[in-house]
Amino acid sequence: MRDLVPSSPSVRGSRRDRRGRGMRGPLLPMSVPAHRTRAERFDEHVLATVQRLEAAWGRELAGTEFAVEDVPPSDPAPWEHGGVPMGRYFPAESGQPDRILVYRRPVESRAADAGDLVDLVRDVLVEQVAHMLGRRPDEIDPHYREID
Repeated sequence: MRDLVPSSPSVRGSRRDRRGRGMRGPLLPMSVPAHRTRAERFDEHVLATVQRLEAAWGRELAGTEFAVEDVPPSDPAPWEHGGVPMGRYFPAESGQPDRILVYRRPVESRAADAGDLVDLVRDVLVEQVAHMLGRRPDEIDPHYREID
């Protein structure tokens, strides 16, 4: 019976491919915009929308934390009926500030294309900010639910 694990440490620790040319480098240089991941692009959409909302509602949004998570927890909130939430608002409590979360995967799965994703991120954030401030979404952003 042959030993399938090489006994030599130099062979075992080798980082070369089978033709001896070494490891491949990245396909795209980090300076190219296409190098960013979907999650990084999504974070940029959220950040751009938050900056726009803070410019208009800065005083009311002061201290509010905005965050992105991949998926919501498996246990829905009592007020959520049917379906997966795309975002949530958590009121300030126990010394924690107001917090608005956007769930990346549910939002991405509902978007038809990149432009739709930007609109959907804006709508989710506007809805959560409106909920936090006790206002209608169209008061927060006049472009709410507009198709660009």
